[in-house]
Amino acid sequence: MKVPKRLQPLVDDGLISSVQSRLMSGKEADIFIVRCGDAIRCAKVYKDAAKRSFKKAAEYQEGRSVRGGRRARAMAKRSSYGRQQQEEIWQSAEVTALSRLAKAGVRVPETYGCVDGVLLMELVTDDEGDVAPRLDDVILTREQALEDHAVMMHYIKLMLCEGLVHGDLSEFNVLLDPYGPVIIDLPQAVDAAANNNAQKMFTRDVNKITQYYAAFAPELADTDYAGEMWALFAEGELTPETDITGVYAADEDDADVDSVLAEIKAVMAEHEEEQARIRRLTEDDEP
Repeated sequence: MKVPKRLQPLVDDGLISSVQSRLMSGKEADIFIVRCGDAIRCAKVYKDAAKRSFKKAAEYQEGRSVRGGRRARAMAKRSSYGRQQQEEIWQSAEVTALSRLAKAGVRVPETYGCVDGVLLMELVTDDEGDVAPRLDDVILTREQALEDHAVMMHYIKLMLCEGLVHGDLSEFNVLLDPYGPVIIDLPQAVDAAANNNAQKMFTRDVNKITQYYAAFAPELADTDYAGEMWALFAEGELTPETDITGVYAADEDDADVDSVLAEIKAVMAEHEEEQARIRRLTEDDEP
């Protein structure tokens, strides 16, 4: 096919020999199948922020460290330089996450460099060498669903031990090759300790994956791996060797906190009603 404009510099530099086809167009990037010498790989071309449809990007960027005061100030002011820096951080976040997770034992695509907003990485394939299907495209037996779900919970545990939360995990960004699940799409990965939304995102990730597998193994719907793993993580007790069961009962202290908050809201409501009543009486007494 004709070489897309964003890929032409990589062709000129010899990093890409030819562009085979467009694989897909996603909310934050376009994916192409490319030839690099004798190897077939994929090129992920990140979309500009103005064209990217990833919702609530600010929530995902919270907690990401920025080196250099000038960069931080420019990003805060949303200057052209600041926006450029923000884009570089967004793109490099995926490369960093993929590298860290691969070292931690999570199956993710191998990366070969990121140049001018284009990430070259491994093309995950099936037995025939075709592009591996997404989870959403396969039908599993109950036994396979239970086995693969256990693998995914292990990977998610390793990610959390590494201090990372995927943030957008579902059956649409997990591939299934002959050796099992492969996690993809990580530009929005968040710092589990520094992002205030991390627990909410983690719970959503785990529950989405579990709901998918529960369609083939219904007993999984009664598990709570998210609550179990996050509680251990919060207490500093989660390690790569920790056995997780999916059985978790919320601490009674959590319920007590909810009760206290409910009581506070009730008292505030009563106070507001009393203030409104006093205002009405005052207005009635005025000549």
